[in-house]
Formats: sequence, C-alpha cells, structure tokens
Amino acid sequence: MNQSKPETRIFRFGVFEFDARSGELRKDGRTEPRLREQASQILTLLLERSRDVVTREELRERLWPSDTFVDFDHGLNTAINQLRAALGDSASSPRFVQTLPRRGYRFIAPVEVTGHGARLPTLEGNQGPGDQESPRDPGKPALAGLSVLSQPSELPAVPGKIVRILFSLIQLLYLVFYVVSLGRLSVLGEILALPQNLSHLVLVTVVLTAAVGIPTRLYLLTAAAFNYRGLTVKFQKIFPFVLILDELWALAPFLISPLIGTGLALAATAALLYLPFSERTLLLMGSVRP
Repeated sequence: MNQSKPETRIFRFGVFEFDARSGELRKDGRTEPRLREQASQILTLLLERSRDVVTREELRERLWPSDTFVDFDHGLNTAINQLRAALGDSASSPRFVQTLPRRGYRFIAPVEVTGHGARLPTLEGNQGPGDQESPRDPGKPALAGLSVLSQPSELPAVPGKIVRILFSLIQLLYLVFYVVSLGRLSVLGEILALPQNLSHLVLVTVVLTAAVGIPTRLYLLTAAAFNYRGLTVKFQKIFPFVLILDELWALAPFLISPLIGTGLALAATAALLYLPFSERTLLLMGSVRP
C-alpha cells in the first residue's frame, strides 16, 4: 500500500519562513531557535486563518483537549509571548500577531503559502482602501512584489479613512499641476528659457503626459473616494508607469518659479520626486490594519 506523505506547507511572511510540518522557523533564510510545541501550533493556526480572528476557545481545543488539566490562560500567554519573541513582535505595536482583548488573536501580515495543499488566505476583513480583490492563483499572492522600499509587515497600521483622504489629496495636487501647466502653455518656453526647437518638444511632452495623467488621476481619485476594492494591488501593477509620469511632472514647480523663486521650486521638485513612493506606502499602510 502507498502511504501518503505528510502535507508540507511553507508559509512566508515578512522576512520569515515557517514549515508547518516540522515547526521550523527561518529568518532571512537562517534557521531560528525551534518554537515550542504550543507556540508552533498557534502560529500554524494563525497562518492558516490569516486575517481571521482565532478565538481563545479555538486555541484551547487545538492545544489542550478537554480531558487535559492545565492553567489554560497561563499556558496560552506563555506560548504567545514565546511566539512574539521569536518573531520580534510586540503586543503594543504588532506587526504579525494582534491581540483582540477577551476574544483571541489575529495574524495581520500578508502571507504567501507554498507546498502541497497550499491555499492563499484572502485579504478580506479589516483592510485598507481596496485590499480585497477577486480570487487569485495561489502562486501569485495579492500583495507579492511590494517590497521595493518596505514590506507591508514593516509599516504601521493606519485607518483606511485617513489613507483615502491623504491619497486623494495627492491626486488633487497632481490635477492642479496639470491644469496650471496647461494654462501656462503659451509662456512655457519663456519660463524654461529653452531654444525654440526644444521648447516645442517640451510643449508636446507636457500635452501628451497631461492627456494621459489627468484620466489616470481621476481614476485613482474616484477609486479612493469610493473605497475601490483592489486599489492597493492595481496601483502596484501600474506603479512603474505612474512612477515615470510623476518623475516627469516633478519639474512642474519650475513653471511657477517666477512667482515662488528658483530655490523653492527646486525644494518642491525634490519633494515631488518621492511622492509616487509615498502613494504606494500609504496604500500599504492601509492594508495592515490593527
């Protein structure tokens, strides 16, 4: 008879990797001290139900059968503390394991699952603007590839409403730049002190990028205003395009340099160069809710 092999699942979150079968926790590819049995089982259950609340009663049934006599509260608190210590996490400012007083615990960081029987947890419930999207291929987690500058698990949690307001203000800022620039097309060459041929090229570039940028900004503004489902993931997909567009329009303050001065225009341009990364970070902060 063929004996089926034990199911192997590897959970990846942040800089960690956890083998649910062996209970082995690795950080940056290096094996960490082995978790105790209770802490390992708690982590497995939290990862299996990522973003869901795992009640204390469920943990009691999973870890200590009804015929086992043990100080449940003390045992559970000890196991949770050991798990947090292994993850470098804290109860006051959780990045991975969130405590819900008198209810239970929830794993709040994005999780990728690989291996036999792997099933990627959805990002439903308690999420920021547009974290939820239709089911995806298990090999392509919804927030994979978002580690250009920071992992979602490394960011503080911010209420979705605040994220949407700040994100919308950024879109409005760009719309203002587009309108002002198009309104000053007649004097664009004079402001930039460019030769006629180069001035014509800049003029065409401004018009074309504005023609693309205005509907893009209106889409993002509408998506944020109506809490569009999937905005975080979709913004990641168009981020390379938005980055190029925004880096070009970071020069927009020089269009009003006669009014604000060259120094202030240069400072504003430096700030605008980082603005597209701020948009991305804002959405990620909204996806890691407390």
